[in-house]
Amino acid sequence: MNSEKQMHGHCLCGAVSVRTPVVTDVEACHCGMCRRWGGGPFLSVHIGPDVEITGEEHITWFDSSEWAERGFCRHCGTHIFYKVKPTRHYIVPAGLFTDQSVFEFKEQILVDRKPAYYEFANQTRMLTEKQFFEKYAQQ
Repeated sequence: MNSEKQMHGHCLCGAVSVRTPVVTDVEACHCGMCRRWGGGPFLSVHIGPDVEITGEEHITWFDSSEWAERGFCRHCGTHIFYKVKPTRHYIVPAGLFTDQSVFEFKEQILVDRKPAYYEFANQTRMLTEKQFFEKYAQQ
C-alpha cells in the first residue's frame, strides 16, 4: 500500500487502528442487522481486502451471518469493520477515519429494508437487496 495514498482511523480508546487505501465513496446500509448493530443505517466505506489493522488482539469478532462477520473494539465498543467472508472484503465505518473530507455519499444498499421513519436528502444510487447481492456476488 502506497503510504501517501492511505486513510487512517482508530477506535474511541485508540487500542485498534486501521490503515487502508483511499476510497472516497460512502454507502449506507439499511438492513435490519446493520441498524440493530449501530442504532441506524451503517454509513461505511467499502475498502476491499487491503486493510492493515493494528491492535487486532483488542478486536472481538462476531459471526453475524453465513457470509459475514463483524469486528469491534473489546474495550470501547467502537465498530471496526464488517467483513464479507467469501471475498474477504472489509467495509469500514466512515466515522472511524480521521480525515473525512474526501468522502462523498454515493450509494444506499438494501433500500427495500429501510424503515419509513427516515430518508436521506442526498441523491445516491439505490440498490435493493437483490441488486446488492447480484453486484457483490461477482467480486
